[in-house]
Amino acid sequence: MTSDTTDRPRISQRSRELVVLTHGFMANRWLLTPLARRLRKRGWQTSLWGYQSLTPSVLTHAARFADELARVAQTPGIDTLHVVAHSMGGIVTRAALSRHTPEKLGRLVMLAPPNRGSFVATATAGLMGRLFRPVSELTTAPESLVNRLAEPIGVETGVIAAGFDQLVSLESTRLAMPHQHITLPCMHSSLLFRRDAARLTAEFLERGVFNTVTPATASEQSAGS
Repeated sequence: MTSDTTDRPRISQRSRELVVLTHGFMANRWLLTPLARRLRKRGWQTSLWGYQSLTPSVLTHAARFADELARVAQTPGIDTLHVVAHSMGGIVTRAALSRHTPEKLGRLVMLAPPNRGSFVATATAGLMGRLFRPVSELTTAPESLVNRLAEPIGVETGVIAAGFDQLVSLESTRLAMPHQHITLPCMHSSLLFRRDAARLTAEFLERGVFNTVTPATASEQSAGS
């Protein structure tokens, strides 16, 4: 039996699973296109959700995203809903799931998320935080929004960090709750365009673990446990 034949039932199952992708600060949904295309080639349906990231609060975006997840969860023929979020999109997702977790929710993959804040946001909050509210909400200060936000407990979560991230420290990508964590040798936004990042995302969406082990991998263990 060929590998294509063996994988056919999995592809058929994935066709009933929808992956919603969302972006980070100062970005747009079109940057998610390469990753979404690679996931579609593996059989999943995809949907790109964009938002005006500069000025409204993360909580404002989260309310809209929670509504969007609830809406697409009702799509006929969709059995499972997954989320893939880059950077601040991961924090928007955390806030959205704290408002409402769809019954059909499957797994969550976070790409370079500032789960404990961004050192760049901390350094620029004095000026930029007054102009762009999310900056002040994503600092590393213990009282910042991101550090007071509920984690997606009960949701299988995988984090793919960038080893040369110019915005978020490796430690800040981690969650306190148990989760899978892996690091790729790239910069913050490069994760959206790398084939290995897409492969790891697909692995986690399918199995809930990162199975690929390469010399470039800095970490691949359950964290927070």
